[in-house]
Amino acid sequence: MDKNFVISVLGMFLVTYVPRFLPVFGLSRVEMPSFIKSFLEYIPVSVLSALLFPTIFLKGNHLFISYKNIFLIASIPTLLVAYKSRKLFSPVIVGIISYILISLVIN
Repeated sequence: MDKNFVISVLGMFLVTYVPRFLPVFGLSRVEMPSFIKSFLEYIPVSVLSALLFPTIFLKGNHLFISYKNIFLIASIPTLLVAYKSRKLFSPVIVGIISYILISLVIN
């Protein structure tokens, strides 16, 4: 195995793991106020929304709300299943199946 490859993999490991580990390690011993805890609970939802909304609603930097928008139509049953089940795996499967079925019908 090449020495540069091993050094690169170890470097990538450090760059990705250390920034995730240090806050967990450091903050696990500190009791945070309740308002900070409640604020931090919204971060995953807001990040996911920021990643998904442009994909669902935009096409070529323009708002694309149409029955031909496969992502928008597939997101409807996905959101319903996510709301109803409150699980992670079910909405992913429904989203994939919805996208495939809708793309077969529309195209």
